[in-house]
Amino acid sequence: MAKDFFNGKHTQFGNTRSHALNHSRRSWKPNLHKVRVLVNGKPKKVWVSARTLKSGKIKRV
Repeated sequence: MAKDFFNGKHTQFGNTRSHALNHSRRSWKPNLHKVRVLVNGKPKKVWVSARTLKSGKIKRV
């Protein structure tokens, strides 16, 4: 999957642990959206996390 263009968020991996301490691999994926933003003064489609969009750090085109 893609990676956040601005802060580099990507899929993270770890274990699911049950009460009996059984474990299995799992992943946590960031909430990414493909949006058009200005990069170096030109509009470009990039992957951006929902958290970055909500924070107002970038502006859509």
